[in-house]
Amino acid sequence: MRPRFDYGDEVRVTRNVRNDGTYPGLETGQLLVRRGSTGHVRDVGTFLQDQIIYTVHFIDQDRVIGCREEELLAADDHWVESEFEYRDRVIARVSLAIGGEVIAAAGAGGEIEKVLRDAPGGVAYEVRFPGRTLQVPETALAIDPENLNELQKQKLAEQEAVDG
Repeated sequence: MRPRFDYGDEVRVTRNVRNDGTYPGLETGQLLVRRGSTGHVRDVGTFLQDQIIYTVHFIDQDRVIGCREEELLAADDHWVESEFEYRDRVIARVSLAIGGEVIAAAGAGGEIEKVLRDAPGGVAYEVRFPGRTLQVPETALAIDPENLNELQKQKLAEQEAVDG
């Protein structure tokens, strides 16, 4: 088991990192670092002798966080931004059908289960609609303003603060 990254390497986190209860001063579940953020490796270690753990300093957030190797990319590796994230609540902009049978009508609510950054034609998502999970292109989804999760509320508040 050899580490992919070394001390000082700049890395990008591929998923949101939340406090698992080990980060002092913040509530369990609180967002520590948003996916796509970059930081520098400060230390390399192992957990249970089968997982490489990197201590990463995310300078913009001034947080030092442990990350598993599978959660990191080299900062200069290909990265595709996406509008939605895991667990975001969305609605279908159009009716979604399989073989002519409408599975989710326009306006139906769902929840993002997986982000597919390298899907043909651009970003797509696995979205759980009542009774069915569908792979849906980003252009066919919109934020569900009536059922925002906590992270979506936080993102909207941050955007409103930036917009003034």
